[in-house]
Amino acid sequence: MSNSLAEIFPAMREGWRLAVLVVAAAPLAFYVTAILAALRFFPRERKRVLPNYAPPVSLLKPVRGVDFGSYENFASFCRQDYPDYEILFAVIEESDLAVPLIRQLKAEFPSIRIRLLIGAEQVGANRKVNKQIRLTREAQHEILVLTDGDVRVGPQYLRDVVAPFADAKVGAVTSFYRAIAERSIAAEMEAIGASSDFFAGVLVAEWKEGMTFALGASIVTTKAWVEKIGGFAAIANQHSDDYELGNRIAKAGGEVLLSREAVWTMYPAQGLRGFWEHQLRWARTVRLCRPWSYLGLIFTHGLPWCLLAALVAASAGWITLAIAYFVAYLALRLTMAWAVGVWGVGDDLLRRRLWLIPVRDAIYFLVWLASFASKKITWGGEEYTMEKGQMVRTATAKL
Repeated sequence: MSNSLAEIFPAMREGWRLAVLVVAAAPLAFYVTAILAALRFFPRERKRVLPNYAPPVSLLKPVRGVDFGSYENFASFCRQDYPDYEILFAVIEESDLAVPLIRQLKAEFPSIRIRLLIGAEQVGANRKVNKQIRLTREAQHEILVLTDGDVRVGPQYLRDVVAPFADAKVGAVTSFYRAIAERSIAAEMEAIGASSDFFAGVLVAEWKEGMTFALGASIVTTKAWVEKIGGFAAIANQHSDDYELGNRIAKAGGEVLLSREAVWTMYPAQGLRGFWEHQLRWARTVRLCRPWSYLGLIFTHGLPWCLLAALVAASAGWITLAIAYFVAYLALRLTMAWAVGVWGVGDDLLRRRLWLIPVRDAIYFLVWLASFASKKITWGGEEYTMEKGQMVRTATAKL
């Protein structure tokens, strides 16, 4: 019996060692897949000739307050190389700091139809969607361009994101976004997360499954498609309203497209605590909205897996293999970030801060673990519990 046990336990140890080494290769395989997805998507889209289609559009901008880039963000929409469009801003209160800035724009760009709407009915917990409901009702045109207040665009933006609607099958067009960050290590770490990591998953999903969701910085759709999904009121209690809008349009039969035209988003300076809380809120929201997909992200966390594989290999005396895992992580992870975020999306901040990626990966793994500790999130100074993707105010939240 003792001889049998002596033979079994070493075999079990070798089996676990092999299992760890195999699983640790999964993130590396994901990085390779994402690189191939970028090499497939960006050259194809850059060569694509868009139709000459430029109908009148309504730009809808629900805003709240201002940040370091608000004037240039708003003004970039007034400088579009596009024949006919209107811009509708919505705030909840006249005292909102964005109001004087919007009135300044109206004076500086008299040729652009700019309207300011104050007040919105509280249909649901998501205040941005409450504003979108009123904006849609007031919009004069069929095509709706939805962007956040912290988004900046180039002069060809409208031409690129509207042209695909020449095809009636298109239900939504959404865009990648580049970062403009204030000088803050926390802001820069948050900024590089999207272009170095999140967009890789987006490209892989677009390649393998087709787009079934939208990215919140920029979504273009039509009143008809919004009506088909029950209007914005149907997602007024959803935290991830951008994801829900694209997903519901896809389920209704609309084609969701990724645009080659990227926009910019702002990342204000913040402390490490603010960075942690913001990352945790978004991670927890994704977990509660798409639990199985979120659980599967464990196989894309290259840093902890490769460190574990290196330790396991080193314990067996396989020093060369241990080094190979860590070198493979650094080489493939940085190549993926460059291919997707720098070469593909054109994020200059990521190009200058590639060295932050391993630090960001280590922190985000801790965020991923911490997201399982609760179903509560804090948003806009209020506390909510997430129930099946919807925000429900806690008993202590302000009404």
